[in-house]
Amino acid sequence: MQNATETTATHTSTATATATGTDSTSTTSTSTDATSSGSPAATSHESPAVVIGTGSVLCEDGLRRPPWAAKDQLLREYYDTEWGMPVRDEAGLYERLVLEGFQSGLSWATILRKRPAFREAFAGFSPDAVAQFGPADVDRLMADERIVRNGRKIDAAIANARAVIELRSDMGLSELIWSYRPESTPWPRVMEEVPSRSAESEALANELKRRGFSFVGPVTVFALMEAIGVVDTHLMDSHRRGTSGVWTSAG
Repeated sequence: MQNATETTATHTSTATATATGTDSTSTTSTSTDATSSGSPAATSHESPAVVIGTGSVLCEDGLRRPPWAAKDQLLREYYDTEWGMPVRDEAGLYERLVLEGFQSGLSWATILRKRPAFREAFAGFSPDAVAQFGPADVDRLMADERIVRNGRKIDAAIANARAVIELRSDMGLSELIWSYRPESTPWPRVMEEVPSRSAESEALANELKRRGFSFVGPVTVFALMEAIGVVDTHLMDSHRRGTSGVWTSAG
């Protein structure tokens, strides 16, 4: 049975509807870098010079960002400094996995605004600490108005902490997730070209479920892969494209 998280798209598609800009809804001309004869975008995609879709927004600071990161200051800061940058430490990966699950049915901006409270409520996202949570902790979390109070998601966060610990005797969470890095990354010019899942996210979701994780369907897992740099889905003319050190601007 499909996870509840699969009813929700990634941060990028979820937030697009709430962030608008002059450039974001017009016919978008691809940038010189994205369409030059030597780039993968040109050689791997037979496409016209003009792309119809939701393109990047030229912000007041002269930098191009996707619509979801163009207006809200918190989302912009997250996009500019964190989203898509490599995360390899266990606690950092566990935090993002939990937050992706809690995001189901909500905007990513809502989760970001609640993240400090989540960190406090979930013991700094220490898997060892959360794995010890019992009924009293669940009651405490369900009474905490600062976080998302959803019993199934809270139970999943605790179960996933225990699954993280179990993984240590094998390869560990970081090695498992990063082993599903694809050979190439997407080259989206407009938001409509940003995928919401991939063969790798489907395979990783299945493996995580096999190892006891929940709320880890392929859409949620792909959003995780985007957020931690396993794939780069920055628009081709975004100022953040190719800045992670994992992928180049051409993919």
